[in-house]
Amino acid sequence: QVQLVESGGGLVQPGGSLRLSCAASGSIFSVLVMGWYRQAPEKERALVAELTSGDMTNYADSVKGRFTISRDNAKNTVYLQMNSLKPEDTAVYYCKIQVITTTLRYLEVWGQGTLVTVSP
Repeated sequence: QVQLVESGGGLVQPGGSLRLSCAASGSIFSVLVMGWYRQAPEKERALVAELTSGDMTNYADSVKGRFTISRDNAKNTVYLQMNSLKPEDTAVYYCKIQVITTTLRYLEVWGQGTLVTVSP
C-alpha cells in the first residue's frame, strides 16, 4: 500500500556531509510523522530525528546542531542533512513514516535502510 525508497548513503570522511532522502508513495491520504532512525553494529535502532505534520522537530542529543530534517510535502519526501559527520555516526539509517491511508487506516512503514560510513 505504501512504499518508501531511501537514497543518499555512502562513505564520507570525518567532518564531511551527506544528505539522505526518503520518498514515500502509494495510498497515502495524510502523512503524520516522518523520521530517521539508525542502527549501529551491535546496538539497538534509535531515533535520529523526526518531523511532524505540524512542523515540530525532535532530534537525538548526539546530532543536535549537526543534522537537519526537512521534507517536501508535494513529493512526500523527507530529507536528513548530515553535517560535521563523526565516526560514531556510522550506522544503517532507516526512514520511517506514520500515515493515514486512503482507506483511513493508520500505518507505520519502514524504509529498507541505507548505510552511512564515516571513516578517514
